[in-house]
Amino acid sequence: MVAQGVLWILLGLLLRLEPGTATLPLLMDSVIQALAELEQKVPATKASHVASAWLLLVQDSGPRDLLHHFLLERQNLKATNLDPHQVSPELRALTKDMAQHGIRDRQEYGVVLAPDGSTVAVEPLLAGLEAGLQGRRVVNLPLDSTATPLDAGTTFPDTGVMVPDVRATSLEPRDAPPDVTSADVGATSPNIKATDLDVKPTSTGIRPDSPDVPVTSPDVHTSLPGAKARSPTTVDSLLVVTLARDLGLSFLQGPQTWNHAGLGTEGCWDQLSAPRTFTLLHSGTSPVTMAFLNGALDGVLLGDYLSRTPEPRPPLSHLLSEYYGAGVAGDPGFRSNFRRQNTAALTSTPTLTQQVWGALILLQRLEPTHPQLRGMSQEQLAEVATNATKEFTEAFLGCPAIHPRCRWGAAPYRGSPRSLQLPLGFLYVHHTYIPAPPCTDFAHCAADMRSMQHFHQDTRGWDDIGYSFVIGSDGYVYEGRGWHWVGAHTLGHNSRGFGVAFVGNYTAELPTEAALRTVQDVLPGCAVRAGFLRPDYTLLGHRQLVRTDCPGDALFNLLRTWPRFAANVNPRTARRASWRSKRKPPPMILPATDPQ
Repeated sequence: MVAQGVLWILLGLLLRLEPGTATLPLLMDSVIQALAELEQKVPATKASHVASAWLLLVQDSGPRDLLHHFLLERQNLKATNLDPHQVSPELRALTKDMAQHGIRDRQEYGVVLAPDGSTVAVEPLLAGLEAGLQGRRVVNLPLDSTATPLDAGTTFPDTGVMVPDVRATSLEPRDAPPDVTSADVGATSPNIKATDLDVKPTSTGIRPDSPDVPVTSPDVHTSLPGAKARSPTTVDSLLVVTLARDLGLSFLQGPQTWNHAGLGTEGCWDQLSAPRTFTLLHSGTSPVTMAFLNGALDGVLLGDYLSRTPEPRPPLSHLLSEYYGAGVAGDPGFRSNFRRQNTAALTSTPTLTQQVWGALILLQRLEPTHPQLRGMSQEQLAEVATNATKEFTEAFLGCPAIHPRCRWGAAPYRGSPRSLQLPLGFLYVHHTYIPAPPCTDFAHCAADMRSMQHFHQDTRGWDDIGYSFVIGSDGYVYEGRGWHWVGAHTLGHNSRGFGVAFVGNYTAELPTEAALRTVQDVLPGCAVRAGFLRPDYTLLGHRQLVRTDCPGDALFNLLRTWPRFAANVNPRTARRASWRSKRKPPPMILPATDPQ
């Protein structure tokens, strides 16, 4: 009860105030500090009463709050008094900048920088924690969603809003065979069985923290079964308040294309040590930004964990410290670095499609005059849900998390970059050699990126860091020259393919399984889908084209076993193959020397 009361207090603070200027930096550590302060001030016997007082301060009557009120039972709380000065001025100021998530003039509000380098929207994260603490998962929808709304006479005491006859029940754990363990769904507590979750295994992948433990990858090719899908009769309150509602509404605004002024847009902080302002890289973006999706997935994973953890639950500040640190309960696979893989293991495309569809049905019932939902048929809602889920699973869950250049503190490009003629036909694999140790956290990976760029620019005399992308051992990909600009990674072939480097020396050992899977499957799969890489691309080791030991004996011997690897390619053959794929080859930029 303490955790739930503390969370409700913080939610009340967040929703009460307008965005302003915080005295604390916009870091996840500041959120954790705020939760820790509240936990110290709220006695266990008064937690629920204190929470009720703050919830009365929430006066926003928008559809988001209406839906949250209904699904999260806020209407049942009784008010009591709470002195706002129980929390420090720093905390009250921080809540001004962590209020409801939103975008104005390319600036994104309600987001913080996490220790893993990702930007996280606070609102969906807290909504997931609240849903998990309540333990309510299944909400029964009315079978006839076209019936007259708000006719059941149920009224919210705090808001006066009447709701239809939609009933909520707790999710009862299903029986699980004793040989199925939580290792199959890496985002759960050790005592939870995989069959307690709505998990649809698809292709076997690699668990982020161990080569021996499989997880499932997103079922990105599955659509609604049958020619005419059956309308959902229940929704999962956790998925609705975190992800499903917003994902569905974003596709009602028109077709979305990932990272083209659409879903999943990234941004840059004004500074990394004490961030205050976050500016999106594109204008006219969907509210479902990269930061929102990160917060939503974290809310889903942590909410699910809390809903299955018996009392006494861990303090929220402790839980978040572990999740955004070394891993919950000492599990390095259950942390924010692997949110995409763990969410893919927790749900499936058909399940999420039903949840998005159900969220739109429920919102249509609760808000019959909603401008985006008014007059829409079940077939139209089903089509929106299918398209939204397909785009989300293929272009987000099924793609690696890439930190943009601004996130690792890149220096400006020197000179004028030359454009690649896409799609390319090759993927060239490197190891950095120096730095030799693998980087296992954001701080070290970002420092390695800056060090390599400094060496390439100031010692080699190149315009920028040579590689297209760099793979860390922290679960992230780091943008070098990216998808569009000619690199300086493979002498004589820089305009023919992308150069991808693993941080470390892999002469005698291998990168992590997660890093290997990123280069073998995930990154090139996304590049093919986006039109950056040809579907019949070839994978080569650096040493096959340039006189070098790169990418190291151990790594190269592994590459030789990969399906896309071409053993009998020499430099001239590779060059002729690339020329045949283009009407006119672009001018080549050849570095004076080649990176090791």
